[in-house]
Amino acid sequence: MAKPASPPPRRIATALAGLAAVLILAAIAIVPRLMQMNETSAATIGGPFTLIDTTGKTVTDADYRGKLMLIYFGYTFCPDVCPTSLGTMAQALDQLTPAERAQVVPIFITVDPERDSFDQLAQYVGNFAPDLIGLTGSREQINAVETEYHVYARKAEGSGPNYTMDHSSIFYLMGRDGQFVGHYASGAAPKDLAAGLRKAL
Repeated sequence: MAKPASPPPRRIATALAGLAAVLILAAIAIVPRLMQMNETSAATIGGPFTLIDTTGKTVTDADYRGKLMLIYFGYTFCPDVCPTSLGTMAQALDQLTPAERAQVVPIFITVDPERDSFDQLAQYVGNFAPDLIGLTGSREQINAVETEYHVYARKAEGSGPNYTMDHSSIFYLMGRDGQFVGHYASGAAPKDLAAGLRKAL
């Protein structure tokens, strides 16, 4: 039985060119949508909050307008991730000039308000930076700000009264207007975090 004739090279080239054109048109249509989705997702990070500082004063996000907010969520009984992350934050802030540093508000928001009392929180944040602001609130207030920032946090099962908290570990950088600027993994190098802060100033 005779083998079917192979299509001529010109026909193959034409078909490949047509396929390439289709892929290009598809990319033109899809990429802007993906970019829009990313922008929309970023725009939903953050939002208004009402919490309590270590002096017992009620504060809102509006109290920090005009400055950058560098926010980290954790808890004072955290055995390793939180102290390491806050150490990174402190080192990054130390790399800024005094004028730059004055334009950044570092904030630590507890995900464990049941145990993190005002005194406990004040002592904890003071171990890392003198201007690090510790914020807490009712469980409802903390749940609300966790939702705004898409923070994952929950009590580890079976750990009893000395429980640990499973939580996401991210630095959130918010602009002078309170809008989301970017985020950094807690494992970021201090110099990279400092560079991000300078870029946003």
